[in-house]
Formats: sequence, C-alpha cells, structure tokens
Amino acid sequence: MIGRLRGTLLEKQPPWLVVDVAGIGYELEASMTTLLALPGCGEEVSLYTHLSVRDDAHLLYGFAREQERSLFRALIKVNGIGPKLALAILSGMDEDAFIRCVMDDDIKALTRLPGVGKKTAERLVIEMRDRFPHWQGGADVSADDAGLGASAPAPKDPLADAEAALVSLGYKPSEATRMLSGLEKEGSTEAMIKAALVRRMAG
Repeated sequence: MIGRLRGTLLEKQPPWLVVDVAGIGYELEASMTTLLALPGCGEEVSLYTHLSVRDDAHLLYGFAREQERSLFRALIKVNGIGPKLALAILSGMDEDAFIRCVMDDDIKALTRLPGVGKKTAERLVIEMRDRFPHWQGGADVSADDAGLGASAPAPKDPLADAEAALVSLGYKPSEATRMLSGLEKEGSTEAMIKAALVRRMAG
C-alpha cells in the first residue's frame, strides 16, 4: 500500500497531477481542494495517498491533508459512492463544511454538488453520521510541505482547462460554461474553478 509520496510536481492538469519520486512518475487524481493547495510545477510536494486496485487498473489518489483522505475513505464506503463522486464532493466543500451539512441535515447544500441528487444526499446524511473519522489530531501537511501559497504558472488556455476540469468532476458541459461565465478575470485555471465552485454552492 502506498500511503504517502514526497517528490517533485511535474504536471498539474485538474483533476490529474504527476509527481516524480526518485525518477518514477506517479500519476494521481486529486480534488480541487488539494490541487489549489499545491505549488507550481518543479516544486516539491508531499501528499497522502489512497491506492484503489481494480481488475483493469491501479488508481492512485492524492490528498494534501490526512483529514481529507480519511473523509474520502469514509465516503467510498457509502453505498453508491465511488471514488469519482467522492472527489467531486471533496472538490465542492471541505471536510468541516461537509460535516456541518450532514449534522444539520442540509440536503439542499449537498444536492448542489455534481452527481448528488436528493436520494444520494439523504443516504449520505444517514450513513455518514456514524462513519466520521476522529478529525482532531489528524496529521495535516504543513504549508511548507504542501507548498501552500506558492504560485503556479498559468496554462495557455486556463478557461478551457477550467471547463474541462469541471466536466471531469461530473458537471455537464453547459453547466460548467455557465459556472465559469464572467470568471476569466480570475486568471489561473485553479482560481477560476475555485470561484465557480463557490458560486455553485452559494446557489
């Protein structure tokens, strides 16, 4: 089991990234929460990981915070929630916001997430109440470890990349276009995606 990686960030194309560890390039899929915390390519990163073994592939997921990985692992144990939907949920809200939604029975907020309908939101509330990890005392990555605050170079077409990333998270192309309308001024792909998700959650 691969539990953590430390190396050089080679590529960052939401929701994918590649980390070079001693000459081996590990391809990982990550939530926008984690991607926004990462530095630019060429910088050192440290990520908690989860390895999913399937008959046709070995898939590696990366997380800037141990708490986020714990919530991911709890989410994929819920009936009907796979890794793709779990990452979409984590991209739309952080751990604390998700816990508040569950504890407050906030079905409406949960249904704003891509791929989460009313029945899925109700199932999340019912099943997740008893599955929360102990968040206090979790070993978070420090700002230095994760590279938080370092600026990433802007891609050639950040708007198109942002739209593609939202589609990969489960939003329909037309919905992704609406979410990004007027956000070109944000500049980078990551900033546009973050603003779009905030706008979507605000309803």
